[in-house]
Amino acid sequence: MSRPVARPISFIFTLYGDMVHRREGDGSLWIGSLIDLMASFGVSPAAVRQAVSRMTRQGWLVARRRGNRAFYSVTERGRRRIDELSPRIYGPVIEWDGRWRLLTYAIGEANRKRRERLRKELSALGWAQLSPSTWISPNDSLAAAREAARATGTLDGVNLFSSEYAGPLSDREMLERCWDVVEIASAYRDFIARYEAALRRERDRRDLSDERALVERLWLVHDYRKFAYTDPGLPSELLPAHWPGTSAAALFREFYAVLDAKSQRYFHLRTQA
Repeated sequence: MSRPVARPISFIFTLYGDMVHRREGDGSLWIGSLIDLMASFGVSPAAVRQAVSRMTRQGWLVARRRGNRAFYSVTERGRRRIDELSPRIYGPVIEWDGRWRLLTYAIGEANRKRRERLRKELSALGWAQLSPSTWISPNDSLAAAREAARATGTLDGVNLFSSEYAGPLSDREMLERCWDVVEIASAYRDFIARYEAALRRERDRRDLSDERALVERLWLVHDYRKFAYTDPGLPSELLPAHWPGTSAAALFREFYAVLDAKSQRYFHLRTQA
């Protein structure tokens, strides 16, 4: 299938989140191994080094030296982001408890940069904006929202709530007001169309090389993890019938399992340092 050019920073984050951070050990990777792995995606050594340098400056990666070799692992900030995203990518569907989580803030213009950082963090958690200073989520992610406020230095201006909605809209109308359900459904259908044939071919033929299995796996995770930002696990009872997110999740899990052994084998071969 045709694909865009891999964006180094985004793909390195996918690699760390899916394979490096989750394996046994200290979660670090030698820069030489990272360059080797990224070559499979057409990313040059110079682009990898530039991306790693930028991710280090941004607080996502930290370097440790062992002799004359530099190893990189995710920072506490990076681990927190991976831990927040992982349940939405790999975890089971959680039944909705009928409650909405809200975050309201009163953060003045003097702290506008902090306010914008908080908004970006909430968006990354899958929260949606109900009004200019009110954000909402159907999931029990108050602890993550509190941590986002703490990390951005805005906790003193924030209030958190868990409550049932009493109208005048229905819960479904509230969801459709805050999330673009039509656009999300379209994106799920595009994902299914992109990967359905590839899954069927590998399931039937098992002819992918170990390297190609790793490439397919990381593209699969890279494309599917985007839904963690747009669909935080929207309650099935509030969604239209035959919601394509259900089929997309099943496809993702099956293809991921099919690719697992080969991709892991290639990853371990290329990361023995």
